[in-house]
Amino acid sequence: MNFTTRITGFSILLGLVLLISGSELKAQDVQGNTMKFGRLLRLIDSYYVDTTNVDDLTEKAIVEVLRGLDPHSVYISKAEVEKMNEPLQGNFEGVGISFNVYRDTLMVVTTVPGGPSEKVGIRAGDRIVSVDSKNIASIGLKNADVYDYLRGKKGTKVELKVKRKGEVNLLDFTVIRDKIPINSLDASYMLNDNTGYIKLNKFSATTTAEFLEAIKALKASSKLNSLVLDLRGNGGGYLNAATELADQFLTAFKQIVYTEGKHTEKKEYNSTALGELEQGKLVVLIDEGSASASEIVAGAIQDWDRGVLIGRRSFGKGLVQQPFLLTDGSMIRLTTAHYYTPSGRCIQKPYEKGVDEYQKDYLNRIENGELFSKDSVSAKVNKTQEYATKLSKRLVYGGGGVMPDLFIPLDTSKYYAYYNNLGRKNVINTGVLDIMDANRDSFKQKYTDYKTYNEKFEVTDAMIEKILAAGEKEGVKRDEKSIEFARPIMKRQMKGLIARDLFTISHYFQIMNDEDESIKKAVEVISKKGEYEKILSGK
Repeated sequence: MNFTTRITGFSILLGLVLLISGSELKAQDVQGNTMKFGRLLRLIDSYYVDTTNVDDLTEKAIVEVLRGLDPHSVYISKAEVEKMNEPLQGNFEGVGISFNVYRDTLMVVTTVPGGPSEKVGIRAGDRIVSVDSKNIASIGLKNADVYDYLRGKKGTKVELKVKRKGEVNLLDFTVIRDKIPINSLDASYMLNDNTGYIKLNKFSATTTAEFLEAIKALKASSKLNSLVLDLRGNGGGYLNAATELADQFLTAFKQIVYTEGKHTEKKEYNSTALGELEQGKLVVLIDEGSASASEIVAGAIQDWDRGVLIGRRSFGKGLVQQPFLLTDGSMIRLTTAHYYTPSGRCIQKPYEKGVDEYQKDYLNRIENGELFSKDSVSAKVNKTQEYATKLSKRLVYGGGGVMPDLFIPLDTSKYYAYYNNLGRKNVINTGVLDIMDANRDSFKQKYTDYKTYNEKFEVTDAMIEKILAAGEKEGVKRDEKSIEFARPIMKRQMKGLIARDLFTISHYFQIMNDEDESIKKAVEVISKKGEYEKILSGK
């Protein structure tokens, strides 16, 4: 047994020694156990046969203790704390670009409007080859390296050398770092004359403001009276962002969610009299990637019979984590309560079999057919956990996750394998970067607005062939049947990616959603006379 194995095994043993159930903890002296563990560390430090790192041993013990509690109580090192918070705080400090490491060079894909890079004249398509006199081109640059180079405190300077197409010499830029927004709203547009569409990727500190701004814009430009809210793949975020969003759809004094734990009193979160869309039809899209805050919103909407849920059973994360700082600046996020929907359903799926089995849940859903067949979903419904919605008394089920009102299966076509292989090799994204690199200026002149672009631009078969050839070079063998299946999907994706470069990410989703079965079903439910009301009545 080598030294590393001994230390790892020993740290796991420490974790097991410290793993004390809540009932035992009450009967024991916490201070005494603290002293016991402290003495153990001192003994190891003073007498253990090999050199040890006490900090490392302590961290491993903490990790194992938390791992034994539940899947979502976690330890976060001091170095990870700041980076962890950035996406939910809604901003970070940097230069304000989206980028791609393209042929081993940092390429600017877009600049943040009004951000530091745009202000000094950096453009999409520029290659950043040097940061503060340090060459970063052709050195095996990784995405994580780019963050280290370009992010920094607001007000600090960074000197960039840029290679621009058409310019003989490198261009010098001095960029003053600033706060850069991280948007939680991916897309907002009208599906038809009166039905809007909004897609959220997370629930952050800025989600409510982004949502209200989007609703205001949709109302100003149309006769908005119905909405499709897309929460697919939305892994959650802040509880208050979820309750504030649900409040936009519910009339006053309706319970949105409540939390309760052994050491935490029941706490209710209720709607207010303020709401932008308390009337009108609402469809919420969910899937196996919709978790936590997404499930709070979906559960409240379903339990109050306020809207129709379409898609697949949500993830099933209904544990409340509270952050606790440790003495060295690190942190633990400790589960302190469960989330419950207004009807009393616990959102959390079972985790009694341990973290490893819990993490196999998605694979288990594939194997048991739940993602592909409505009949398989029905077979998995826990009949012992039946609940009734608040108004129409429809049956809904607990046992983990939120079950949609209408099921949309995951596409199982075997021909997707070829398309997915191209995606994994990144040849589609790289191919679009090639197209934009050669045509960006002419595209911007030719397609001055999205409507013109969407009507007149088409991805050609010649463009597709370049992607397929690149795929072959990367080891993706040609398969003519799969190619014919994938061709329209590839064309749509490439057109969407180019639209994102020329316009906004919302336009990317507008193109990609054209053939989306869940969205088609949502529009049908909203548009077909009596269909929406029939689903919500439970008849």
